[in-house]
Amino acid sequence: MIAPIKSMKDAFRLDGKNAVITGGNRGLGFGIATAMAESGANVAILCRDRAKAAEALAELRQYGGKYAAFDCDVTDLKSVRAAAAAVKKDFGDVDILVNNAGVSCVSELLDMDEELTDWYNVVNTDLNGTVHMTYEFGKLMRDAGKGGAIINIASNAALIVNKTQAMSPYSCAKAAVAHFTHCMAVELGKYDIRVNAIAPGFFNTELSKFIPPDMFTYINNQMPLGRFGEPIEVGALAVYLASPASAQMTGTLQVIDGGYILSI
Repeated sequence: MIAPIKSMKDAFRLDGKNAVITGGNRGLGFGIATAMAESGANVAILCRDRAKAAEALAELRQYGGKYAAFDCDVTDLKSVRAAAAAVKKDFGDVDILVNNAGVSCVSELLDMDEELTDWYNVVNTDLNGTVHMTYEFGKLMRDAGKGGAIINIASNAALIVNKTQAMSPYSCAKAAVAHFTHCMAVELGKYDIRVNAIAPGFFNTELSKFIPPDMFTYINNQMPLGRFGEPIEVGALAVYLASPASAQMTGTLQVIDGGYILSI
């Protein structure tokens, strides 16, 4: 049983906790890595771009914890298994897992190639990658016997059909991630492992730079709060879901999108 907090002192701190973040070298993942590092956590970044990972680690070192990057292709279970063994050897027990790695595509289903390459690429990364990571790192958490927190990065696209872009593989994969979160919250609760999901909307990342100016303006105007979010804001929510302050929370999907889904 996870003990409740007794006061607000250090309720949002992650001092000494070991966090694993897939895709933590860029975009929302780096925002999450930064927020957790600032909150006292050690951070292991799992990714495929080691050059970008080196840049991320150089920025994180100012916070004084332990930070490292490990090669990992979340679509490949053997790669995930090897990464889990490497993280265990270097960091010891894993307290926090953030399943952030993901891809998308913009295409209508009937316009895809005959092998449905885009569909399978998105589903294998966004859904199966989350399953692979939860399977391997969830076992590490269970066997350590200390509980833990798993945070899955879904999307507000799990809840809506975004008419500005045709992206059914992404929307369906993220909807599955949201329900996978519910299932794992039930299955892993007996090990004191909490499982929650975050559903971001539009954020200022490298990907948002490719949005045409007229669509960028349209999206901003659709949001009650009138702006794209910043990656550190998703990081702040992830810190909360990993911290003692959220000890009574599991199986939730937290939308953070400036109110976008309220007005489409």
